[in-house]
Amino acid sequence: AAGGDGDTPQPAAPGRAQVFATVVDTFLEKLVAAGSYQRFAGCFRCFSKLQPELTRSIYDQFVSQLKASIQEEIQEVKEEGNLEALFNSLDKIEEEAKNQEEPAWRPSGIPEEDVRSAMVPYLLKHRSYLQKILREKEEENRKAAESVLAGRDRIAELQQLIQARKHAWQ
Repeated sequence: AAGGDGDTPQPAAPGRAQVFATVVDTFLEKLVAAGSYQRFAGCFRCFSKLQPELTRSIYDQFVSQLKASIQEEIQEVKEEGNLEALFNSLDKIEEEAKNQEEPAWRPSGIPEEDVRSAMVPYLLKHRSYLQKILREKEEENRKAAESVLAGRDRIAELQQLIQARKHAWQ
């Protein structure tokens, strides 16, 4: 048996869905323990002394119905909130973040600086995009101006040609 640090893979940490299920199960166990048969029977002393088997049966039914009802409610919450998919998504994000070398962003506590640190990169990127568009439009305008000037020159040439032919004809 090898005893090196990297020889055996570490077991994977339980996912959030498993942790949530464990928390719910632990909650139910503690709830049942808090509402023990002794406490239940203590609330109905006279009845429990006269009919101990019936009291135990009522308690068992009550506890099983309570557990089933709570589990149904939690299952509805899980389905409505799509918790299973969200837990898996969080697990995936956490797994991807393990390989990240940079520390995650944390707020400084000064809202102006936090907003500035978030907005400045976006605004700089947007400014460079707008400058690129501006250069493209200026180039289009320059080409259009050259085309207009060339057209005016051509018109002037044609007018001179027309005048020359008119004089020649007369």
